Amino acid sequence: MKKIKIQIIMIVFVVMFSILACEASVSTAKISDVYLTANEDGSGKTTVFSGDQTFYCVVKVSNAPDDTVLKAVWAVVNVEGVDPGLLIDEVEITTDGQNVFTFNLQNDNLWPIGSYKVDIYLNGSLDKTLEFEVQ
Repeated sequence: MKKIKIQIIMIVFVVMFSILACEASVSTAKISDVYLTANEDGSGKTTVFSGDQTFYCVVKVSNAPDDTVLKAVWAVVNVEGVDPGLLIDEVEITTDGQNVFTFNLQNDNLWPIGSYKVDIYLNGSLDKTLEFEVQ
């Protein structure tokens, strides 16, 4: 009887360990650099834009497995006549072996003068916030 109890305990332990091992997923992905630019090719870091420019946010990741999720959330910080925190756009991508990603935000009209931000999420957690201005 004692031998059966030990076997049952061992089986329960193995099953529990297997379940926990399947649910524990630790990603080594990290954002190694992130910056804003007005150039599609990613050159010329800036935090000041003119009203007719497209905003580009370049995100460099390291140690990112193919299923790493990046998200950019663009919002208003302080623009006259606009509620602070107004969501402008959000885009989510899943990496595919690359390590450099570019998000962009454009407007058919002129951007109003003021301050804005882009929040960068890595696997669902806020990782970086970049604030910028339109002058």
